[in-house]
Amino acid sequence: MSELCRAALVEAFASTPFEGNGAAVVLLKQAADAAWMQALAGTLNQSETAFLHCDASGQWRLRWFTPTCELPLCGHATLAATIALQHWQELGPGDALSFASRSGKLTVGLGASGSNSASIVLPSGPLEEMPPPEALSQQLGLPVQRYWASALGYRVALLDEQANLQGMENPSAHLQGQDRQGLVVMQPTVSGSQELLGGCCDYQLRFFAPGLGIPEDPVTGSAHALVAPWWMEELQRPRVRGWQASARRGGMLCEREAPGLIRLTGTGQLLWDGQINASGQRCDPASWERSVHL
Repeated sequence: MSELCRAALVEAFASTPFEGNGAAVVLLKQAADAAWMQALAGTLNQSETAFLHCDASGQWRLRWFTPTCELPLCGHATLAATIALQHWQELGPGDALSFASRSGKLTVGLGASGSNSASIVLPSGPLEEMPPPEALSQQLGLPVQRYWASALGYRVALLDEQANLQGMENPSAHLQGQDRQGLVVMQPTVSGSQELLGGCCDYQLRFFAPGLGIPEDPVTGSAHALVAPWWMEELQRPRVRGWQASARRGGMLCEREAPGLIRLTGTGQLLWDGQINASGQRCDPASWERSVHL
């Protein structure tokens, strides 16, 4: 008989179905080895697949894979994993827990009953301003106003409010150097143009990471956690609402949890729930101890 484990597809940061960023979530019965998880992520072919495992001490552990590589951090797949645990009755309304991950402890929580919302606390970090690459404006087809590097590895480009970010052609094929590993292109939103979670969005962005096998990510929690502190300072607000102007749009409320930590709150939609054949999966606890820490 085939060994089965639970799996689901959750559209994270989406207020209605067929929006937001889809992530597969796989609930493991044991610590699977990385090669098997990578192969399954390639087959599921989502921008990210989250793998969950509860160890003998009761600690939940979390890892993320794109179709081509493992990631140190993924916000939308963490939100998707939280909503999947609620669906599988591992978490209830108002509950919170901490995942052990390659990026340290990640605290998540569920909203009130019927809200279909969850929150995740992600690490942020300072932006280091630097001159934009000479070719970047040409690659984007829009003038870059300011440009930053970050410890996360993402680069960030700021456009003027009047630039047509939503209509911009995907530049992934033309990006060079570090921009290929993650480029956030952002701008302030026109006042009142987009509402989210009881208020108007303050900024919008798009995210491209062809070097990670992601030509464009629909809604990127780690990107918003990175740039939200800059917008809070720029706008002099304790919280901001960010929108992602991709084809599968979505957004989130961003609040400062503590120095270097941002709480993202958004809603999610369960698209499917089922089981997958886990035959051939090898147990590799040592791999999880090396890659996943508190």
